Amino acid sequence: MRDLVTRRSRAVGGVAGPLLFVQAPPRVRLGEMVLIRMPDGERRGQVIELSEQHAVIQVLEETLGLRPDDAEVTFTGEVATLAVGRGMLGRVLDGMGRPSDGLPPPVPEAVLPLGGVPINPVRRARPAELIETGISAIDGLATLVRGQKLPIFSGAGLPAPRLAAQVVRQARVAGGEPFAVVFCGMGIPAREADFYLASFQDVAERTAVILNRASDPTIERLLAPRCALSLAEFLAFNHGIHVLVILTDMTSYCEALREVALAREEIPARRGYPGDMYTDLASIYERAGLIQGRAGSVTQLPIVTMPDDDITHPVPDLTGYVTEGQLVLSRELHRRGVFPPIDVLPSLSRLMNGGIGPGRTREDHRALADQLYAFYARGREVRRMEAIVGAEGLTTEQRGLLAFAERFEQGFIHQGAQRRTIGETLETGWQMLAGFAPAALNRIPESLIARYRPQGALHGEIAGDTHGAAGGQGDPARG
Repeated sequence: MRDLVTRRSRAVGGVAGPLLFVQAPPRVRLGEMVLIRMPDGERRGQVIELSEQHAVIQVLEETLGLRPDDAEVTFTGEVATLAVGRGMLGRVLDGMGRPSDGLPPPVPEAVLPLGGVPINPVRRARPAELIETGISAIDGLATLVRGQKLPIFSGAGLPAPRLAAQVVRQARVAGGEPFAVVFCGMGIPAREADFYLASFQDVAERTAVILNRASDPTIERLLAPRCALSLAEFLAFNHGIHVLVILTDMTSYCEALREVALAREEIPARRGYPGDMYTDLASIYERAGLIQGRAGSVTQLPIVTMPDDDITHPVPDLTGYVTEGQLVLSRELHRRGVFPPIDVLPSLSRLMNGGIGPGRTREDHRALADQLYAFYARGREVRRMEAIVGAEGLTTEQRGLLAFAERFEQGFIHQGAQRRTIGETLETGWQMLAGFAPAALNRIPESLIARYRPQGALHGEIAGDTHGAAGGQGDPARG
């Protein structure tokens, strides 16, 4: 207690946005938590910058009404932590891990630092089992694998919230192994928050929700994903549960980073974002993975809103450097009523090959995905050509590919709220190829065509030379 008294300071220099500038006592360290006492109550903060005599404190609550003359800062000597336990499944928490559902705090089993403990690279296991989302465009063509980080790139107004809610409801792992979802929302509007909570009711017992609402302090968004990942790591590596972490929206998180950087008067980098944003994002994304000898896994599905649908914007651009693929939502498909509007051409999963094939999904999965991708890519090319030369200028083969592209979008990608198992997804893929002669299926071995091609499929509708088909996902360029 005497030590805490000596680590108090009333020499508060000023307040700038979410930051407090104070003269620091000895032995203060980066990341240390502080208590800020005011006549109207207490606030919490964290040391984010140090000099020889001063400290910059990031206030984790609203700074409105915080007067430097009345503030007393106590340095606790502790880093930011979260009390975690299985009892947090089925609960709704705020961005700092505190209950917001009106129920008592869950019984903690451990107290973990929010920064996490890096996984030893030597102990990392290679992801090799899929997580079935029930969505054909993901399971069939860009498979999500346990331990992977696979972002969803969306745009303003696209149904990323609806897609995220559907994944939470439908996702599962094979073999009946324990599975849980940790959903983390950052800067979520009230209407969207209500939608999420209503959507998760049927799977509440396996879902933990950490929700930073738009009305909550902006700075709380910086802690929310770390609370979610600390809980996910505990469930995965202490209880052997396969945990899927959905983070939405990482663009809101990066906006909070930019707000703090501007308050600190840092020299901005691209579009005003801090220069260390790549490192900060990596500290979140790299917490996905598996550990050799441990039964559980942490898989991430972050959602990134691209301002102006610009995939080169710093947030999706830096996210793409750290993660292992991407799922891209299409505004054109959305306008045409396709849900989920996943554009499979720029989408890919670099770890897909490790999670599919014999013993995992089915032996025809890789070849079927390559063939569907190749035909759809050619169909999209023909669609652009038709806009120039008209339908009369197309050959019979080109008209067949154009019809396939439409059939593929409406019959394979579009599925609404329906859930498809991986077997149903593969069967639907074969039905999409029913109009092609066997000779045209040049991405699939003859033995697989003979075994899996639907009986009674049409012959000769599209046949002949298809060697010019665009490269499929099996090509080196697509991982």
